[in-house]
Amino acid sequence: MEVQRYAGVDDFLAAAGDFLVAREAEHNLILGVCSNLRATPEAYSAPPYLATVRADDRIVAVALQTPPFQLVLSEIDDPAAIPALVDDLVDREIPGAVGPVEHVRAFMEQRVARGAPPARLTTSERIFRLTAVTPPAPVPGRMRVAERSDRDLVAAWLRAFMIEALEDEDPEDIDGVTDRWIARRGRTLQLWEDGEVVSLTGVGSETPNGVRIGPVYTPPEARGRGYASALVATASQERLDAGRRFCFLFTDLANPTSNHIYQTIGYEPVRDVDMWRHERR
Repeated sequence: MEVQRYAGVDDFLAAAGDFLVAREAEHNLILGVCSNLRATPEAYSAPPYLATVRADDRIVAVALQTPPFQLVLSEIDDPAAIPALVDDLVDREIPGAVGPVEHVRAFMEQRVARGAPPARLTTSERIFRLTAVTPPAPVPGRMRVAERSDRDLVAAWLRAFMIEALEDEDPEDIDGVTDRWIARRGRTLQLWEDGEVVSLTGVGSETPNGVRIGPVYTPPEARGRGYASALVATASQERLDAGRRFCFLFTDLANPTSNHIYQTIGYEPVRDVDMWRHERR
């Protein structure tokens, strides 16, 4: 096994692009992060970790980390790539990892065995892919792009989403995240308005043929009325009409409601992924 690191995202994609795009839905997070690295490099606190693992001159695994976020693991075609990545990352501080269920578990277990802090499974998610929208039941209101005047609301809802969906009790850089969404650099924040704003979703993190939808957040008092379904369906259709072949999103498996509503508008399950976090030292 040969682990190779890359200094820049373009060199990384030149080497790993074919491997990643062959399973574009499964790798939409890595591909989308690469798009974000190009569009908003200032969003990250240190240079990224960009690596491939080769066996017999064939890429069998890919890994990426953009500090301060978790490591992201690709599909892994040879289990021997996992200890190779653990060895390569033994001295790198990472908060945790996200990736295909069996691969990320093996990676984290081996990392802990090598002396990293204890780790626990925090979130189990499912990747969905959409190629055609099934319109949901109509609801009042309309979709519009978030503007500077929405900044305080957007910041509060993004914080609430991170706490509720990602178990991040103290989200960092909410101001920076909010400003980047509002600035529409590589991504757009869409709102559903029915007299007042009632739901939010992001659209961005483009892949060669697709785009990721998320986060999706509706405040508790507006839930159960179809707003999120209408917003995600409208935003997804807009991206398909603009030439994207796919839309992707992640759902929390602990939330059966979200898994159901996205499937009713045409999203199909692709792959389960887990998020693990190290305990803080």
